[in-house]
Amino acid sequence: MPCAIGIDVGGTKTAAGVVDLQSGAVHLRRQQPTAASRAGDAVLADVFALAKSLLADAHTRGLEPATLGIGVAELVSRSGTVVSDATIRWKGLAIQERFQPLLPTCVEADVRAAARGEARWGAGAGLTCFLYATVGTGISSCLVLDGKPYYGARGLTGTFASAPSLVPTNDGRIAETNPLERFASGPALASRFRRLNPKSDDEAPQVLSLADAGDPIALEIVRSAGLALGAALAHLVNVMDPQVAVIGGGLGLGTGAFRSALEDAFRRHLWSPLHADIPLLPARLGPDAGLIGAALASAFSGVEEDGKQ
Repeated sequence: MPCAIGIDVGGTKTAAGVVDLQSGAVHLRRQQPTAASRAGDAVLADVFALAKSLLADAHTRGLEPATLGIGVAELVSRSGTVVSDATIRWKGLAIQERFQPLLPTCVEADVRAAARGEARWGAGAGLTCFLYATVGTGISSCLVLDGKPYYGARGLTGTFASAPSLVPTNDGRIAETNPLERFASGPALASRFRRLNPKSDDEAPQVLSLADAGDPIALEIVRSAGLALGAALAHLVNVMDPQVAVIGGGLGLGTGAFRSALEDAFRRHLWSPLHADIPLLPARLGPDAGLIGAALASAFSGVEEDGKQ
């Protein structure tokens, strides 16, 4: 069975597994907290230990991974260098070189890895053009063309929710908005709720549950986040004209009030009537999309190196 190790390093948790490259099935699944607020070297040491342990277990079970792929919640250049440090402080660290003694290693942006997994075995399978967005600790997006994530000139595709925007007001002024990530991501939901409930230590899952149970403060926070995100996704559809839009990530796969508000704003902010029926689909691979896609990227990194989009 051809297989590879996939590791998805997110802001909250790191997930890993051995991925069957013929079916996408995940074996020997592992998960641990990322503790991303630490120094990058400490996070890297934990991920390396996880990979080493997983590889040893794979050998014990008769599995022989040929490559290792790491998806990280940062910008990653076309050559596999981490070039931002908004969440995981790996900028400037020799990530690939650290893991090469274990297996040939590919480092990829987490959103592109997840999009690749969805293109092969998920909601984007068989499509020539779809938009993938992930919403969790952060918010990012990826355009997929003919089964491959679009890299751009420098490999910096994906950022659409991290910078403030300028919007015109009715009285002729220009107002600067907060970045969408600070309003509609998982940590943003928790932070906004705590500002209004100083004694609360609830995280995003609890805020979502409170909203669905009818808590008025939580409901307003969750609904407004869904509305803002839905409008932003509609704008991406207006610009890129994909066949479908796929949304993943811990929060992106949410249901209830959040999903209802997101869907409502998405439909209302599509500009062309020809987009009215565009599907807005949950990631079919669910929370495994990132690690599956990272493993898949590692298997094809050498083959595609000269022809990345």
